[in-house]
Amino acid sequence: MRRLTESFYVRDVLEVAPELVGKILVRRFDDGREECYVITETEAYRGEEDLACHASKGRTPRTEIMYHRGGYVYVYLIYGMYWMLNVVTGHDGHPQAVLIRGLEGVSGPGKITRRLQIDKSFYGEDLLYSNRLWICEPESIGSIEIEAYPRIGVDYAGDYWKNLPWRFVKK
Repeated sequence: MRRLTESFYVRDVLEVAPELVGKILVRRFDDGREECYVITETEAYRGEEDLACHASKGRTPRTEIMYHRGGYVYVYLIYGMYWMLNVVTGHDGHPQAVLIRGLEGVSGPGKITRRLQIDKSFYGEDLLYSNRLWICEPESIGSIEIEAYPRIGVDYAGDYWKNLPWRFVKK
């Protein structure tokens, strides 16, 4: 399988998020074993203007990696127990990220990071060169049907931002 290149990630999050659906997330563990999963659900967060995006509060130590070019990993902890796996997209200085919400056989972002043993140490991981986490094109590229829905768990952002159809799900 061919690893995704920088040109894939250095685009607007609303292009990257739906196109990540159907791609293969690869995790290599410390013991050398590799597990591969089809990405089935993503959610887009787009810049400081997006009140559901962490970057809406500006550049902070937590969001710093979101201000880099696309292709890095942004992880953060919620409820003091679940790490959320995000893929940074776009150009330097324009914070955007895609939350990985579902994998084939694993539903829910907290379950994903537990299954893949992803924690704070992955913050800033470069998906272009990492030996422990990367995303590939599937070997056979068929057509994938995707449906768009409102994002989940962002009521705090207000009706406009919460109801944008920026969650993408494989049919």
